[in-house]
Amino acid sequence: MAEAARAANPGAVAPGADRLRVGRQLRVPKTAELISRSLRRQIIRGELKPGDALPSETLLMEQFGVSRPTLREAFRVLESEGLINVRRGAHGGARVAAPDADVAARYAGLILEYRGATLADVYRASAVVEPPCVRMVAAKHTAADIARLREALAAVKAAMDDPMTLVDAPDAIHAQLVELSGNQTLILLSRMLRYIVDRANASHLAADPDSSVRKAQSRKAHRTHAKLVDLIEAGEADEAERLWALHITAADDAVNAAGGKTVLDLLD
Repeated sequence: MAEAARAANPGAVAPGADRLRVGRQLRVPKTAELISRSLRRQIIRGELKPGDALPSETLLMEQFGVSRPTLREAFRVLESEGLINVRRGAHGGARVAAPDADVAARYAGLILEYRGATLADVYRASAVVEPPCVRMVAAKHTAADIARLREALAAVKAAMDDPMTLVDAPDAIHAQLVELSGNQTLILLSRMLRYIVDRANASHLAADPDSSVRKAQSRKAHRTHAKLVDLIEAGEADEAERLWALHITAADDAVNAAGGKTVLDLLD
């Protein structure tokens, strides 16, 4: 059939042939992109380590054979990615920074904002990511892991009467539960989601810092956290996973009851 169609219309182009056409115009990367790519590769591979100072602009200009504006354009790319910190002035320069998950989190937030994602949508994603991590930790943990979780619990209890501190303290428990799983992909995904949830918590607190309802919810959440750590320590993987899924679902229900806030409401 396809051969007959081509015979009937010899000028027709076969599907996919456009991609292989000789002479097709290609986008040539800008010189600044090539420089940033080279430096980025060295940072990610560990050839340049966090805190290392990059060579002077003069040396880099000579090494890459480029002008100062081109080099600085490459620096701006790496700086926007959080891979270098640049200080201007006579005693300035560029230093390598460790790749930061918050950079990915902020960018993910922008995409979700553009797509009109709701905060409830974020909570539901957390309910997919976090409970399996809890199961992993309950199935395989060390005494040091439990000590870290107990320390995080104590921090939440100490912050119970301090609304501003109470925003961050419970989040440390969520973060540690995922980090202790050891799965780097899940850790990054969770960090991105928690970044948005943190903004939501701060927004709600700013609207009513002395809310009796919020305080009651915080005490209830703390009891759930404490029970979870007991289950993890006892190796009750099924129960721990189930409890954490219910906990996140309850937070999702509370968000829905308050109205379908979008991520846009939080990131503006």
